[in-house]
Amino acid sequence: MAGVIGAVVLLGAGCEDTGATKAGSAKGKGSGASASPSTGASASESAAQAVMPKVVGERLLDATVLVKKVTSAPAELASAYRDVTLPADPTAWTVCFQTPAADSPVTPATAVELSLVAPGTDCPERAGAARQASKAPAPAASPTPARTAVPVSTPVPPKPKKPQTPPPADDEPVFFQNCDAAKAAGKAPVRRGQPGYRDALDRDKDGIACDK
Repeated sequence: MAGVIGAVVLLGAGCEDTGATKAGSAKGKGSGASASPSTGASASESAAQAVMPKVVGERLLDATVLVKKVTSAPAELASAYRDVTLPADPTAWTVCFQTPAADSPVTPATAVELSLVAPGTDCPERAGAARQASKAPAPAASPTPARTAVPVSTPVPPKPKKPQTPPPADDEPVFFQNCDAAKAAGKAPVRRGQPGYRDALDRDKDGIACDK
């Protein structure tokens, strides 16, 4: 009889242990199942919170550090001016434009594009603008005829001519006996109207006496 009671007690203890073990196992499984979704939710929230930082206005060296926190893809660099060449080491250049835009959601594989300008250079109005204004040839101007300056002289009024006054008549009339006398006096030839003129001295009657 005592042997039978001992066997019952042992069986009862075994059943209790087995039940406790199953309960503990079931509880552990339930606990693991609830922990797994929690981990997945945290990873999803972390991925949803990854956004592109604002790097416009930053040096490339500092912008690269910010970009690497949200994406591992290499950043594509370009000059903000299409006619300015990007140097081999543009780490000191300034970011003018960024793609994706600030606060845009990104993933570790998101490609990033940064447009840069040299230190001390203003950013263009848009990426890819020209730094130097295009030098189009100016239209040829129609030739203007040369103008020769002509000096304008002030007209000078002509000097009034002095009236020719006849030689004053001598008080005594002049008389030449002949042309030799007129020549000797230095008066030959003698014209008509002059003192000493006589028709007798004017042989050819041309109004000039003693002309030969």
